[in-house]
Amino acid sequence: MKFHVNRDVFSDAVSFVVKLLPQRNPQPILAGVLIEATESGELSLSAFDYEASARTTISATIDEPGTILVHGRLLSDIASRLPNAPIQISTEEDGGVSLTCGSASFALASMPVEEYPAIPEVTGESGLVPGEDFATAIAQVGFAASRDDVTPVLTGVQLEVKENQLSLVATDRYRVALRDIDWDGSQQDQAALVPARTLQEVGKTFSHGENISIAFSGTGDREIIAFTSGNRTVTSLLIKGNFPPVRRLFPEQTEHYAVVNTADFVEAVRRVALVLDRSAPLRFTFADQSVTMDASGGDQARASETVDAHLQGEDVTIGLNPQYLLEALGAVKSPFVRVTFTSSDNANKLSPILVTSQTSVDEAARDSFKYLLQPNLLLR
Repeated sequence: MKFHVNRDVFSDAVSFVVKLLPQRNPQPILAGVLIEATESGELSLSAFDYEASARTTISATIDEPGTILVHGRLLSDIASRLPNAPIQISTEEDGGVSLTCGSASFALASMPVEEYPAIPEVTGESGLVPGEDFATAIAQVGFAASRDDVTPVLTGVQLEVKENQLSLVATDRYRVALRDIDWDGSQQDQAALVPARTLQEVGKTFSHGENISIAFSGTGDREIIAFTSGNRTVTSLLIKGNFPPVRRLFPEQTEHYAVVNTADFVEAVRRVALVLDRSAPLRFTFADQSVTMDASGGDQARASETVDAHLQGEDVTIGLNPQYLLEALGAVKSPFVRVTFTSSDNANKLSPILVTSQTSVDEAARDSFKYLLQPNLLLR
């Protein structure tokens, strides 16, 4: 095999396919990137670890078609540091791989192509979502997924297709994040539980604004989902199990809420939380025209700050995990945020707060982002 290719195009392609590979893989063969050069002048690069795959095609000058498998992260590191000149890659008689670019040259070991698993193909029902909206929705929801592998179903983001809408939902038991976006495709209801880590990489990669094709495929233990935009495709094995029915936890909007400037709220929470002991809640007192944050920590450190707020209803004092609240406020893509105080039939259980977007003090934002956060018990 022998081909010539633009340095920047090749470096970008290799960087894309290795992003989803784990830093340490128990099977060395899965650390490789499969490069296939065809007579049509197309160069295909793929990576696969049995759970997720990435594939892209680029144009190249193919002198001799063929297929090679080389260590992905090493190739990515090399490609990103090459001089500004075309890259030539070829196979050697001893089975190795030669890479030259300007005055730089590298000799790389090849890996056995015949031992590499087949990249999954997706042929199921598909639909289109706006790329920018999908990337934003992933950023607004993905952080609420659990990072604890003890309960695998909570480490994923549930994608649900119903009519012309795609919903993204995630929870770690203490909070729930939800966002709906437009769906253009099959009217058949679909559901897929996608690992949050994979989905977040998809959001970062496909945030350029083009439409993204989402396809569902496979059966049994090998159900997969594919995301395609332009010449790039990412597939992911779905998480098996039943996602909890968290939608029913969202209450109807009530008239007991506070509206706060998002940026002011974020900065105040960050400052006051500096004195808190780890995992301790922050005290919030919502009053007529303000919300006051109070914290006390070790070494008798204390902090307090008040920002303007517009409260509808009675005064409220609650304790909240400051990091969880900050992540919600970061997901609110609007100048103001509404904090709604819900009610519960269980008098012995604290009622969660509902965080939503506000365009202004009086006008709700048009997006469908919702974030439910369970308060913490405050010690007197």
